[in-house]
Order: sequence, then structure tokens, then C-alpha cells
Amino acid sequence: MDNFFARIIENKVLKIDIEGDLIGQQNENQILNYVEEQVPSHITLAAVDISKVNHMNSSGLTVLIRLLTRFRNRSGELVLIKPSESVKKLLIITKLSQIFYIFDSEQEAVGFLRRS
Repeated sequence: MDNFFARIIENKVLKIDIEGDLIGQQNENQILNYVEEQVPSHITLAAVDISKVNHMNSSGLTVLIRLLTRFRNRSGELVLIKPSESVKKLLIITKLSQIFYIFDSEQEAVGFLRRS
């Protein structure tokens, strides 16, 4: 993974932007540690923009699943924003596209989360 950026946006939604490749244990630990240590517990909604993720493997899928679990365990929700074609195919093949809410834009994702 080259970069990830996280910030709290409107209505207390955590927005995480991930760029580059989402592969390897180091990526998983970096993102998950940030969310656990830096995100206040009252933040229960998250949108993960993966539009700039070029490659993802099982470690990347694990990151997304663990993030989803973290937010749903707090009675919240996590959605994905605009996965690249290769990531979208991976989500479909693994049937994770049936577990995650996936949106084409940040506006759609945040609107959905606000209504959740």
C-alpha cells in the first residue's frame, strides 16, 4: 500500500482513502491500528474510498472485513466507495459484494450512512 488518509467528515463519518496496493500484513496493521487508536469510539460510520487501489489480495480483503466488523460491532456501518474494476471483480468472486454496501461516489455513500 502506498498511502492511506483518514479524516472525519460531515455528520461524524470517518472517511478513509486508500491508494496503491492493499496487500500484506503491514498494510492491515497500519490501517487497523490507526482506526483503533485514533478514531473516537463514538464514530460508528465509515466510508472507505478504494477507487485508487490497484491490487488487493486476501490481506486486503481481511482489512476491509475487520473494519466492517469493527463498525458493525458498534452498531454502525462501513461502506465502500468506487472499487476499481480489478477490486470489484475480487469482491464479486469472493461474494463479499453481497456483504458490503458499495457506492459510486462519496456523496451517495455519506447520504446512505446518514440515513442508517
